[in-house]
Amino acid sequence: MRRALSVPLFCVVLASPLALQSPAYALSSQAGQLTVTPMADGFQTPWAVGFLPDGSFLVTEREGRLWRVTPQGQRHQITGLPEIRVGGQGGLLDLLVPRDFVETGEIIFSFAKPQGAGEGTAMAIARLSDDRTRLENLRLLFEMAPGSSGGRHFGGRIVEAPNGALFLTIGDRGNPDTSQDLGNHNGTVVRINRDGSVPSDNPFVSTAGALPEIWSYGHRNAQGATLDGDGNLWLNEHGARGGDEVNLVRAGANYGWPVISCGRHYSGAKIGEGTAKEGMEQPALYWDPSMAPSGMAIYTGDLWPAWQGQMFVGSLKFDYIARLDGDPLGTTPLTEAERLSARETARVRDIRQAPDGSLWFISERRGTVYRVAP
Repeated sequence: MRRALSVPLFCVVLASPLALQSPAYALSSQAGQLTVTPMADGFQTPWAVGFLPDGSFLVTEREGRLWRVTPQGQRHQITGLPEIRVGGQGGLLDLLVPRDFVETGEIIFSFAKPQGAGEGTAMAIARLSDDRTRLENLRLLFEMAPGSSGGRHFGGRIVEAPNGALFLTIGDRGNPDTSQDLGNHNGTVVRINRDGSVPSDNPFVSTAGALPEIWSYGHRNAQGATLDGDGNLWLNEHGARGGDEVNLVRAGANYGWPVISCGRHYSGAKIGEGTAKEGMEQPALYWDPSMAPSGMAIYTGDLWPAWQGQMFVGSLKFDYIARLDGDPLGTTPLTEAERLSARETARVRDIRQAPDGSLWFISERRGTVYRVAP
């Protein structure tokens, strides 16, 4: 059953206004008072953050820049990125620091790759130099089938599966009907091996006319994705006017766009055939009106035991972080239990759990990376 959210259930506010010269800010929540600390600011359209073992962290800017911020707060630009098509919603997007970084020194990132007159979502891997200033041995792992343009709906979130395979979300690129066509990558989640090859157990490897990288399809524009504690892939995706969704992603499943949706076109016109159809998946939760979901994390740390297993989703439109509670794989439906809302949560683009169990988020509008701790 589709579960709609139309009004905030809880509202959380800052105890005092943010002042960038201050070290931290108090934020009330149902788990007690939180401390929000700005870790780095001054970014232009920051998109993703990733943590390095030495305590430094990486930040991507959609404008095509990659930064390393030291534990002392010094910021250095990393060179060696490939050619990136910057425009509209496209540019340098997500960032993954794999689990074996200590051994390999490799990072993985997604970006809008030039494809003639158009551009497409792509994923590359490179080694971060020992002095952490440049990328070395850059290799392209994947690029979506060419033929899309328009500068929108790139998706771009990367998730490392428990076995080391890589998931990448790809939006419909503004061409909704193509999300139902297995002959292109629009509106899909793809799954590839770390070397760029196709896993032999991908669901459409033996399907005539289907691209073998496809793991699931019928998506509109998934900009948040993560694993739960059992290794299941979850994502959030943008609807049109209403119908933003949270989905459990199953191999070979069709998530319905644009045949079914709980939203409407921006014109107000009806989308597709209704809200359900045999053979198409139902979301675990949907929002109406749209909140424009982006970053997503499922908490597994020890700082907030009551939050373990719960989802956190950033809103680009309404400037808050949603805490989702429930057991969507069991008998308890997924619901929005709390809205963490403050001046700092302005257009939340990314949310990550840090190695120490704190939660970090990017405010795209404020150009700042924040850390949340008790």
